[in-house]
Amino acid sequence: MRSFAGMASPCHIDLPVRVRTWQSSTHDKNSRYRAMQTEPVIREYHPDDLPALKRITAFCFEPVSIDRNIEARFGCIGGRDWRWRKLRHIDDDVAGDRARGVFVLQADDQVVGYITTRVDRESRIGGIPNLAILPAYQGRGLGKQLIQTALDYLRAQNMECAKIETLVQNEVGASLYVNMGFEEVARQIHYLMRL
Repeated sequence: MRSFAGMASPCHIDLPVRVRTWQSSTHDKNSRYRAMQTEPVIREYHPDDLPALKRITAFCFEPVSIDRNIEARFGCIGGRDWRWRKLRHIDDDVAGDRARGVFVLQADDQVVGYITTRVDRESRIGGIPNLAILPAYQGRGLGKQLIQTALDYLRAQNMECAKIETLVQNEVGASLYVNMGFEEVARQIHYLMRL
């Protein structure tokens, strides 16, 4: 069982997180760059990718998920853990026509990241609800490439703007989005209470 902030999660689900990692014997800061054996490829989503997207989501969103924050403060709700709630978002992102706007990052014969989009033809504001890359593949500009792919897709869908959201605790994401040209327009606070 994975622990959260020093305590065991009150609700646990078994999600096999199979992540290929590569350890450097010297543990130097550039060791992760040598881990990738094949050039990464961004391609369209295929339904067979869903289990990998869910594993990546469960692994990568633990430190930056509203649902995880809720569980840390309020414990288990409805007999389900934060991962169950977050993974439902991925199911929604790949449902029906939305799957056309999902792109996966593949390297070393496995899916190592992804980005999802939403198209709102009435508002002309496209969205990027989810972006995740396994830690062993971060820091190489692959997140920028995924975002650029999503932006190109949203432009092709005649969106006039693109929106992305993050939590304050996601410093990497916040920095990346500004560097990609996104501008902060608002901050929102989420509240919850037990009934």
